[in-house]
Amino acid sequence: MSDKQFKPFVSPDVDMKELTFKALLLGVFMAIILGAANAYLGLRAGMTVAATFPAAVIAMAVLRPFKGTILEENLARTTGAVGEALAAGAVFTIPAFIMSGVWKQFNLLRSSFLMLIGGVLGVLFVIILRKTLVEDVTLPFPESKACAEIVKAGQGGSTGAGYVFYSMLLAGIINFFENPKGLMIIKDKATIIINMGLSKLRLLVGSSTHTVGEKGLIVASTPNPAPAFLGVGYIIGFRLSAITFSGGVFGWLFLMPAVLFLMSGDLSQFMNGGNIASVASAAYSATVKPIAVGGMLVGAFYTLFKMRNSLISGIKKGIEDVKKSKEGGKSETLRTDKDAPFSIVFVAILILVIAMIAIYKSFTGGFGSAILAAVIMAIAGFVFAAVAGYLVGIIGSSSNPISGLTLSTLLIAALLMVAIGLKGNPGVAAVLGVATVVCCIAGVAGDMMQDWKVGHILGGTPWRMQIGGMIGVIAAGCSLIFSLKYLNEAYKLGSSQLPAPQAGLMAMMSKGIVGGEMAWTLVIAGMLFAVALILIDSPSPMLIAVGMYLPFETTAAIFVGGLFKLIVEKIIKNRSDEEKIKVENTGLLIASGLVAGEALMGIICAMLFGAGVNIAKKFNMVGFNGYMSLNLLIFLIIGFILIYFPVKSLKKSNS
Repeated sequence: MSDKQFKPFVSPDVDMKELTFKALLLGVFMAIILGAANAYLGLRAGMTVAATFPAAVIAMAVLRPFKGTILEENLARTTGAVGEALAAGAVFTIPAFIMSGVWKQFNLLRSSFLMLIGGVLGVLFVIILRKTLVEDVTLPFPESKACAEIVKAGQGGSTGAGYVFYSMLLAGIINFFENPKGLMIIKDKATIIINMGLSKLRLLVGSSTHTVGEKGLIVASTPNPAPAFLGVGYIIGFRLSAITFSGGVFGWLFLMPAVLFLMSGDLSQFMNGGNIASVASAAYSATVKPIAVGGMLVGAFYTLFKMRNSLISGIKKGIEDVKKSKEGGKSETLRTDKDAPFSIVFVAILILVIAMIAIYKSFTGGFGSAILAAVIMAIAGFVFAAVAGYLVGIIGSSSNPISGLTLSTLLIAALLMVAIGLKGNPGVAAVLGVATVVCCIAGVAGDMMQDWKVGHILGGTPWRMQIGGMIGVIAAGCSLIFSLKYLNEAYKLGSSQLPAPQAGLMAMMSKGIVGGEMAWTLVIAGMLFAVALILIDSPSPMLIAVGMYLPFETTAAIFVGGLFKLIVEKIIKNRSDEEKIKVENTGLLIASGLVAGEALMGIICAMLFGAGVNIAKKFNMVGFNGYMSLNLLIFLIIGFILIYFPVKSLKKSNS
């Protein structure tokens, strides 16, 4: 279908209310809340979920009583959904400053500036790219079209908001009773220890015999009954959840028995002291996690390599659009074609790049290295904004490989910093500063392109949506650091509660290259493991490596959520495509509510703890380990909700 045949839902000739105070206010509120929720999820599960769908439903539900128009709902969604995108960029990089030892605690001012500049640049870069990408009929934009259909269907009166809000409430209650900073009546896991008995391994070296292993052990955990993990598993589906879980199986059930066996001779005093679980956790962090980092490194670049044609096309389109911008800017007359003035956009970009030089100088102490860092950031930022926007048009923002794009930038920046002689913490800080801005740019650019495509379908005004996106990213950028601060104080970065896998990868790579502290033997072993996976054409080596990095109980819970989705798919396999879409959308809304509800309660508990309110102590629950028997009940309740209500939605639509 050519662009001339395209007709938006709201005609360009119609001038209805759009950029209003109530729409912006709701959008800012959602940007802050959804950004905080995805920050928690990203640090805990190593992934974020697109906020476009829940933001669309919430916008419809809240604005409908105030007689909000479809374009006001669209603007509120665009403003609100960008909080998740900025959170993805932030949680993959900002915690690395602490995990690498550069900062002892979050630097609120610098962190906020990095997020703000990265987020605003993401919006500005994608303004330049918008017209070319959203009007490219060869790009399917799967998530954008699905969201637009939900909004159109909602004009008939049914928004689906009840699914989101009730599942949020349920998830929040469950998390409160499971959270270590809440009541913790529900135990998050049970450790399973299988003792294989005395099983010595002796090596004959010359005339001497050395015992290198004495005791065989298998240590694993039951799935965590966390609504967010189950919701994530449901959203990504059985296939991807199984791939993620395979990494946990490989790490904990294949590698760890060998590691513990070889360690058992030296650590027999711990093994016999009933502290096996903590020994296993420490051993896993010291041995398997660096292997997982190597796997993530190769997996990220392999993902980019597989997408090389799309990446090159995205870069070419970005360059071509810049060349055409002056010509095209004056000819646009329709309301649905009007972007923000390109002259203002280019000046704003220049000002922000200059501002980044000042910020990078505070990291490195020298103008030369600061200018180099800013140049790398600007070039990589624009290129990856084009790439992210193009990839979202093909695979959707949920699959946008921003961690791989960021890692590419990090390696280039690290090697250049070493080349100019900048080492130690200043060099690591500069590298992470570049990576943070680029990661935020890529995340925001992809999300904005997806949201603006929804607006393009619905008939939104581009320059108004761009203002909304800018306001949303500023609101999220000013508030996200407080979420990160409270989460770190309550749960501690790098712990089982907040493993932060991508940030750990960024920290290890930057410190390893610039600071010379890389466990190269294990990292290279992980890289070779990923190469082996590629040779046998294994699906997503990156996702397998992420599964190795995350706690076993996390990947197991995500897998259970994927099983729930598989059951639903089996039940409706003979239904029509329209009915399958109905079930898919209902399940997506419920699962999104589960993710958001737990994440928000996690933030609330962290904030209360940071304010000195110890809920467990207040209710005399300190030291209480929780009831393991409640875990199965939680799985049954959430499984019932994720299976029954999506299938039941078919009966409602048929009645």
